[in-house]
Amino acid sequence: MFFRNLTFFRFPTSLGKTLDDLDARLEECRLKPVGPSELMSRGFIPPMGRDAQLMSHRIGDAIWVTLGGEDRLLPSAVVNDQLGRKLAEIEEKEGRRLGGRARKRLKEDVVMELLPRAFVRPVRCSATLDLGHGFIAVDTSSRKTAENLVSELRHALGSFPALPLNAETSVRALMTGWLAGEPLPGGLSLGDECELKDPVDGGGVVRCSRHELQAEEIRRHLEAGKQATRLALVLDDHVGFVLGEDLVIRKLKFLDGAVDQLEGTETDGVHAELDARYALMAGELKRLFAVLDGALKFSAADA
Repeated sequence: MFFRNLTFFRFPTSLGKTLDDLDARLEECRLKPVGPSELMSRGFIPPMGRDAQLMSHRIGDAIWVTLGGEDRLLPSAVVNDQLGRKLAEIEEKEGRRLGGRARKRLKEDVVMELLPRAFVRPVRCSATLDLGHGFIAVDTSSRKTAENLVSELRHALGSFPALPLNAETSVRALMTGWLAGEPLPGGLSLGDECELKDPVDGGGVVRCSRHELQAEEIRRHLEAGKQATRLALVLDDHVGFVLGEDLVIRKLKFLDGAVDQLEGTETDGVHAELDARYALMAGELKRLFAVLDGALKFSAADA
């Protein structure tokens, strides 16, 4: 259940005092099956599995929530094929071609006709709230997907003042400096991946993967004026990740230094293992956020 990406939002730490009835609020917004005439359905589901009783999972000041969904798969090629058949029938029967508005209405009718027969795909997206540091991290690199989860949480709670992150320090300048040899924050070290861009519009882009980032080749690109827009980093030999200038964490991976801690934890059953994994992840993300916050000076963005 380890997250693979992180899109952060901040909220006031005082919010934790208002979440005592979180499970009841989420229960009111539980996922319902998608209707025969609906394209999608969204709602919260128990993060520990469908047989779990609680709609969230909490360890200390960390809370795990999961937004579930059902999407009807209706490819545009299928819709257009059926629409073409109906248009041809009308043209042959009535001897006329439909205008734009009539075609649009007919297409809507075709969609409504096909929806009940469309396959349903389940989707889910999880997030962890850290009440101590006042952040929510959504397991996605898509800002739209992350904002959708936060919006659903806001709807469930009535109010959830979480806003996207901003950094008071230029992320691009800071990462470029780290690549150039400037000291990294305590606990951080360079990974083996980066993306370098020429700051001029339309300028060149260099992407390096599984590469020694202190190599002469990288130094020459920096001397030519390229700047780091993505940079692989490692925290305490526990967590590897790629930091983007958009403040999104990608390719999050928990390394042996962290995962080895699970081997000494006795777990009996799936729920116990999930509990142990979430406890480990929540602790590592707390440390990761604190280190990045210290370097980048996070602040909540304007709405």
